Amino acid sequence: MIEVTEADFEQAVIARSQEVPIVIDFWAPWCGPCRTLGPMLERLAKEANGAWILAKINVDENQRLAQMFRVQSIPAVMAVYQRKVVEQFVGALPESQIRTWLKRFVPEPGDSLVDAAAALETSDPEGAIARYRLILGDDPDNETALFHLGRLLLLQGSAEGAITLKQVPASSAFFARAQAALPLNDLIAVADADADSDLAGRYRDAALAARSGAYEQAMDGLLNIVVRDRSFRDDAARKALLALFAVLGDDHAAVPAYRRKLANALF
Repeated sequence: MIEVTEADFEQAVIARSQEVPIVIDFWAPWCGPCRTLGPMLERLAKEANGAWILAKINVDENQRLAQMFRVQSIPAVMAVYQRKVVEQFVGALPESQIRTWLKRFVPEPGDSLVDAAAALETSDPEGAIARYRLILGDDPDNETALFHLGRLLLLQGSAEGAITLKQVPASSAFFARAQAALPLNDLIAVADADADSDLAGRYRDAALAARSGAYEQAMDGLLNIVVRDRSFRDDAARKALLALFAVLGDDHAAVPAYRRKLANALF
């Protein structure tokens, strides 16, 4: 833990954030919730043993810093990494929520940020996305982070997903999967479209299921379309299935089974 003032803020927080996440605690002696949150953050910082640094800023004595960060109420906590605010919250949260918040940008002991992001993909996709962004902020050419950020954004229906996947270089081991995943962007977009036929309705339902994370339901719907009419929208259901396989990967429990079902339907 360090006490920070306007005089040493640039060196103690901004410059140091190039190497390690800095958690800023904006507080004041008269603030009741600050007296609850402050000791908790100090204990967690000591427990972290250097994985992140706690910087305490007294807003009464450093009003320009509070204004710079647009602090409206205290306690206000912000995480700075690579010279940017990457996470923040206001108020005295319970310890369990703070630990979850910290996991968004601090890897567990022995883990890399990539490992930590991957571990969050199922339980906390937003947290995983935040970590992949941190990795790419430090290493824009990280192929693992590019692919997994792209696939998570694609599953959320974000146009940024396809843009990110297209940045995976041809020399990467992820290139084939990234290219195969791109048609999923077309499927997800259909979730908001009107259906003008029974098959179009089934295709839209599969898109909605995919966007909501009901991947088996989406695969089942797409497979049904392939069986009934493979020519539907220029073989769109088969292409979307293959894209979903590429995004989820063969480690997903349902993918191998649906690969076999698709093969049986085609041949």
